[in-house]
Amino acid sequence: MRRFLLVGLTGGIATGKSTVTALLAGPSVRVVDADALAREVVEPGTLAHAQIVAEFGREVLKPDGRLDRARLGEIVFPDAARRKRLEAITHPAIRRRFEQIMADLERAGFDGLLVWDAALLVESGGTKNMDRVVIVTTDPATQLRRLMQRDGCSEEAARARIASQMPLAVKARYGDYVIDNSGAREQTEARVREVYRALLQDLHARQARAG
Repeated sequence: MRRFLLVGLTGGIATGKSTVTALLAGPSVRVVDADALAREVVEPGTLAHAQIVAEFGREVLKPDGRLDRARLGEIVFPDAARRKRLEAITHPAIRRRFEQIMADLERAGFDGLLVWDAALLVESGGTKNMDRVVIVTTDPATQLRRLMQRDGCSEEAARARIASQMPLAVKARYGDYVIDNSGAREQTEARVREVYRALLQDLHARQARAG
C-alpha cells in the first residue's frame, strides 16, 4: 500500500486552480500538472508523437518537428471522431507517464500529498482513481471577469467558453473539499490552509491503517 495520498485537484476555467496549487506547494506536496504531462508525452521521439503524425499527417508539425497544437486543435475540435482518435493516442500515454511518476515516488518512499492537477478530472471519470478530490470554484461574475481579463476576449466569447464546460455547481458535488476562490486572496489562502490540514489528517489516517 502506497504511503502517499493521491489528491485530484480540478475546477472550471478561470477559477484560479494555478493559484491554489501554488499555495499548496511545500516539502510534503508534489504537484503533477496534467497539461504539462500532455505536452511531455508528445515530444519528438515519443511513441505518441509518431502515432499522431501517422494519424493526422505532417501538417500538424512545426518546422522544428514539434506538434503544432493550435493546428491540431483546428483539426480535431470540430470533428468528434478525430478528437476521439487523438484522445485514444494521448490519454494512455499520459496515464502511463503518471503511473511511472507514482511508482518512482513509491520507490523513493515519498509519504506526503501527490496532487494531480487536471482540468477535466471530473469529466474524464478520473475522480474514482483519487483518494481525495479538491474542487476550486468561484462565483459566475468573478469567473467571467477573470476570463475576459486573462485572455483578452469579449464577454460573448468568455460566456461561450464557460457555457461549454460542466457547471461549477455540478462539478463541486464531486469534491471531498471545495475551495471558493471568489473573494480576496487572504480568504483563499485561509481556506487552502484548512484543506491542507484536512488532507494531512486523511494522509495520517491512511498511514495508520497501513501500519
